Amino acid sequence: MIKVGILLAASVLSLSANAAMTEPHSPAPGVLCDKTVCANEHGISVALTTKYIGKKQGDKLAALGDFDTTAFTFRGGLFCDTTERLCREDRYFGPDGKHSGKVNPHYTALLFGQAEKP
Repeated sequence: MIKVGILLAASVLSLSANAAMTEPHSPAPGVLCDKTVCANEHGISVALTTKYIGKKQGDKLAALGDFDTTAFTFRGGLFCDTTERLCREDRYFGPDGKHSGKVNPHYTALLFGQAEKP
């Protein structure tokens, strides 16, 4: 019984740690990072990635060259678009061709300083 309880507790802690690793965090106001990139209200940033994640990851991002940095998906699926100034639960589109993901007001506020307007 005790071994099963310990294994169950270890499994729950492992799942919690994995979930935390895939969710973006905010190391500074207006900045969101996951374990590979950082972004601000203007989009993905090599400078912020280097500052908050490290030079190695910043160099990897810089090596990608030119790409659209204004719409991006963090590990775990959170999608942010600097043109819309919104973060959504996912990056998918509905049958109408518009983003179908539910707006995430928490991450929208962290990145853009405001939540979705009703």
